[in-house]
Amino acid sequence: MSSSSLTAAEADVADALIRLALAEDFGTTGDRTSLATIPETTRARAAFVARATGVVAGLPVADRVCRAVSADLTFTPVVPDGIATERGTVLATVSGPLRAILAAERTALNFLQRLSGVASLTRRFVDAAHSSTAKVLDTRKTTPGWRLLEKYAVRAGGGTNHRIGLFDGILIKDNHIAGLNGDVRKSVEAARTYPGNAGLPVEVEVDTLEQLEHALAVKADIVLLDNMSLDQLRAAVNRRNEVSPATLLEASGNVNLTTIRDIASTGVDRISVGAITHSAPALDIGLDYTA
Repeated sequence: MSSSSLTAAEADVADALIRLALAEDFGTTGDRTSLATIPETTRARAAFVARATGVVAGLPVADRVCRAVSADLTFTPVVPDGIATERGTVLATVSGPLRAILAAERTALNFLQRLSGVASLTRRFVDAAHSSTAKVLDTRKTTPGWRLLEKYAVRAGGGTNHRIGLFDGILIKDNHIAGLNGDVRKSVEAARTYPGNAGLPVEVEVDTLEQLEHALAVKADIVLLDNMSLDQLRAAVNRRNEVSPATLLEASGNVNLTTIRDIASTGVDRISVGAITHSAPALDIGLDYTA
């Protein structure tokens, strides 16, 4: 379960996205409908309510949306991020000027629905893996600008974050290796000796068991097994155990809710799933006027 708090970097990203979203929604005039129909002095209370079963994520972001719209809005979470919810679960309440509540509604819901969708799909993959050892990881297949928040939602769903970007991890992909004439060993050694990389684990992608042998020979920290069959994954785990037990193995490719349990059962340590961010449907959440 998430701690329902954002890191400083995640909060900065949230605030930047909120500014963009509100500018997009308000234009130069603000909420014309509420300004025309709701008296300025009207105050109210409303509840964010789950319309479907899922896992909530993004409540701290919805709070920041409300505060960005008006300092007079009070956002009160009822449950923490990471909680599995049923239809009808009250997630949070907001109270204050009704004009401000209505102005914040759509933007707050957009963040909540998107992030809860990522958390919900992540939880489904974690549950489907049914493994106490294989971690479900995200990838860089994220919405531009939303990466830190989507990775926050992955954690809320019980998943594990892979590297954030190109700057904080080493992952030697097939095209890197192709640029070195297919030399897996040379690519790992080059990554290890490059100035500034000290202390970073070196991960390398392989497509065949032959390439795996080269990666294990130089004791790669992590080997990504791309699009391998179950038999190949099992063989890779056995060979790793014999040659380089400290090397972590990560399965990737052809991972879905139907296949992930069998993949986890091969003994791999990590399973990366791009779908948990790039294909997560929004969780249906609404805002209900209560008083």
